[in-house]
Amino acid sequence: MKEITRKLNGEIKRLTNETFKFDERVQEGWFSAVYFLKTREIVEKYRPNNIVTMQFFQKEHAVLCGTDEVIALIKTFAQNANELEIRSLEDGDKIKPFETVLTITGKYEDFGYLEGIIDGIFARRTSVATNVYNVAKAARQSGIQKPIIFMGDRDDHFTQQSGDGYAAFIGGSKAQATHAMNEWWGKKGMGTMPHALIQLFQGDVVAATRAYKETYPEDDLMALVDYNNDVITDSLKVAREFGTELKGVRVDTSRTMVDQYFCRKPEVMGAFDPRGANPTLIFALREALDKEGFEHIKIIATGGFTATRIREYEEAGVPVDIYGVGGSLLKLNIGFTGDNVLLNGEHEAKAGRRFRDNPRLQIVE
Repeated sequence: MKEITRKLNGEIKRLTNETFKFDERVQEGWFSAVYFLKTREIVEKYRPNNIVTMQFFQKEHAVLCGTDEVIALIKTFAQNANELEIRSLEDGDKIKPFETVLTITGKYEDFGYLEGIIDGIFARRTSVATNVYNVAKAARQSGIQKPIIFMGDRDDHFTQQSGDGYAAFIGGSKAQATHAMNEWWGKKGMGTMPHALIQLFQGDVVAATRAYKETYPEDDLMALVDYNNDVITDSLKVAREFGTELKGVRVDTSRTMVDQYFCRKPEVMGAFDPRGANPTLIFALREALDKEGFEHIKIIATGGFTATRIREYEEAGVPVDIYGVGGSLLKLNIGFTGDNVLLNGEHEAKAGRRFRDNPRLQIVE
C-alpha cells in the first residue's frame, strides 16, 4: 500500500522518505551551498550548542506544497533530528505573502546545511501546485470543474516528474501523462495517441484509431484529429466510423498553423487570430459534431494553454470539455526564503527580518 493511501486513510500524518527516496548524498552536503557547509564547520568549532529558530516564507498568494517532503528531508538527514522542534503547515494550504509556513528550532549545526535544499523543495512544489490550481480554477468558471490533464513530461527533465506530478495533484490535476507523475500519489499515467501513431498509418486517422481501439479495448476511445490540419473533417470521419464508442477528439493544432476549415470558410476570417486551436475552430467543430448527432463526443484542447488563455475560453463559452496543459504549469515563479530569526529564544536576525509566528503551524510529532 502506498503511503499516500495510508495518509488519506488517516493512518499516518505525513509522507516519509519511503515515498520520496532521497539521494543519500544529501547527507554529505553534496546538494548544499558550500557556504552552509563552511558555516556548519565554523559553528561546530566556535559556537556549538546554540539554539536557533529558522523560519520559511514566500511573497505571493499561493498553494503550499512540499511540507511533507521537507519534513521527511529533515528527519532523514538532520543530526539529532528527534531533538528538533518542527512546526509546519500542510500541503494544499492556501498561504499569504510573508506567512510563515515552517519553523525549525534546534542546534544550527544539526540542520542548518539543509536550508537551501528546503527553499528549493518549497519553491518548485509550491510553484507547480499554484500554477495547476490557477489553471483548474480558470477551468471551472462555468460552475463545472473541467478536467486538467497534466502533460509536462516534455517540458522539464524526466527526473522531476514524480515530484511535479504530486504537486500537480495537490493543485487539482487528477489526470497525468506518465506513470512517474503519479508515483507519489498512487495512480497510473493516462493518454491516448500521439501524432507519431497517425504518421505510421500514413495520416489515416481512422485506421490509427481502429488499431488503438483493438489494442486497448478497455480505454475510453479518444482520437487525435489535427494531424492533417483538418480537424472537422477528421473528427467526422472517426465519429462516423466509431459512433458511441468514440468518447472524445483531441485538437492540438500548432499555433503556427491555420486549419483547413478556414480555407473552406474564408468569410469567417478577419476579426480574430485563426491560428492554433482557436475558439472559432472549436465552436465550428462542436457544431459539426452536434449536427450529425455526436453530442456525446467531448472536445479535448491541448497546445500552449495557460490559466489566462483557459479563462478567456471559458468566459467566451468555448465548448472545450477537457484541457491538456504542459509547460505553463512548470514555470517556477515562487521563491522561498529561510531566515534564522531567534537565537536561544531571543530576537536575533538580519535587518528587516523578525520572527513571524503563525497560529496555523502544527507541531510535527
